[in-house]
Amino acid sequence: MIRSVLLPRHEAEKARVRIDADPPQLLTYGDVPAEYRAAQAAAVVFDETQRGRIEIAGVDAATFLHRILANEVRALTAGQGNRNLLLSSKGKVRFDFDLFHGTLTNAAGGFSLSVPPRSAPALLAALDMYLFSEKVVAKDVSELCAPLDICGPNAEAIVSAACGAVPPPHDHAWSIAQFDGAPLSIARLSVAGSPGFRLDAGPEAAPRLWDRLRELGARPAGIVVRDILRVEAGAALFGADIDEQVYPQEARLESAFSLDKGCYIGQEVVAKIDTYGGLNKRLVALKISHDDPIAPGTRLFRSEENESRDLGVVTSWAYSFVLDTGLVLAYVKRRHQAAGTVFRVGETSEMAASATIVSIPVRSGAVPVTGGFE
Repeated sequence: MIRSVLLPRHEAEKARVRIDADPPQLLTYGDVPAEYRAAQAAAVVFDETQRGRIEIAGVDAATFLHRILANEVRALTAGQGNRNLLLSSKGKVRFDFDLFHGTLTNAAGGFSLSVPPRSAPALLAALDMYLFSEKVVAKDVSELCAPLDICGPNAEAIVSAACGAVPPPHDHAWSIAQFDGAPLSIARLSVAGSPGFRLDAGPEAAPRLWDRLRELGARPAGIVVRDILRVEAGAALFGADIDEQVYPQEARLESAFSLDKGCYIGQEVVAKIDTYGGLNKRLVALKISHDDPIAPGTRLFRSEENESRDLGVVTSWAYSFVLDTGLVLAYVKRRHQAAGTVFRVGETSEMAASATIVSIPVRSGAVPVTGGFE
């Protein structure tokens, strides 16, 4: 089981940690409303030290990755990056990750893939399947990494103060600075649907970096607030809202694939959907008529011509402070995705709950999601 290098810190401060999860999850430091307010008015820092990293080097690295990945690779220069996908031959999402031009040991060469916890070995094996005669070396360097994510209005000033350098200016741009004698990688990217940064000084320096960010005003927060932020932003999460049954357009991942770069695995299907439409489902946000949790997999129903129809499935739930009630992300079938459409939650009426589609993002300051297809 993967464990955060910060777990002793969390336990010493009596934070709520779900130990039985794989990997263990920091839930909250005890005051969810205060953590949420900090994300809106100041800054919060999230423990992402369980994320993995793959480094890909070699003279053919750019050509190889460009051939198989859904987003641009060859046009990236040192210090640039993007959100990227490895799709199946049927155009569905196998892996979702952040790609950066450069590695921890060579900022100007090779590529780094920041991946969700536990997914590095599977992605590495998948990449190896597509390697033929290319001169490419791919390796799992997750043990060298321990990233922290930070977002909020004060995040950029806090990052600057922590490392004494100006953070990179563009989405998925990254640079290397110094923190307490250790190299510190700084990537600007969306954190839970909000503008933010991913910082990585390695596992040895991660506790000191965590403490320093807190000293500078970032409030520690866990997945409870992270889920609230991302659900209010309509931001799909790999492993919760995204799996191998989903086309990227269904999950609103238009920023993670290219329609102009040429052929890649699954490209024909992605291009066909863009040209002709025809998605059977689309991720939407729905306001729930109560604030009790809704389990993933819960079905959404509507009555049409005296017939109850199963038209959607919930993938994520959070309590929304903006709406003061429950909010879910769910895949809803076509022709039923307009804002204001009302569904019954669950197969029977005994749950006494309704769900109404709302426009996303729900809160101001979130990273806009792609519209269309409704």
